[in-house]
Amino acid sequence: MPVNPETQGRSYGPFEPYEVTRGAIRAFADAVDARSGAHFSPEVARAEGYEDVVAPATFAAIIAQKAEFHVVADPEVGVDFSKVVHADERFTHHRPIVAGDVVRASVIIESITQRAGISMVTSRAELTDADGVPVTTVMSTLAVREDQS
Repeated sequence: MPVNPETQGRSYGPFEPYEVTRGAIRAFADAVDARSGAHFSPEVARAEGYEDVVAPATFAAIIAQKAEFHVVADPEVGVDFSKVVHADERFTHHRPIVAGDVVRASVIIESITQRAGISMVTSRAELTDADGVPVTTVMSTLAVREDQS
């Protein structure tokens, strides 16, 4: 069963805020082998002009993926996660994410295209701070294989 193209334009959220901690930033930096001292030390981060430890550029994926889960879990969209390959992800940073930030995410299904037995589902997650100011926009595309009859 292909993904339902009628759900293009559907939006979800905003969701519960994500509280960015030094520990989360350090763990993510370790996981992706980001070695800048600004990811680990408040003193180094402040010396580089940040308010606190700064997250690696792809840290926003953690927050965005929590929101994108609602697209995958929506039965009307029809994504069978066992048939998903992550095809693309792009980040537009409006400012760095630092420890102490409280970030909310909303997500919209930007497009659903179907060809050759694959549905390409592109979503846009908008991450904002506690004041509603944009932090990061994450564009993500999932390739969903359709059942072959």
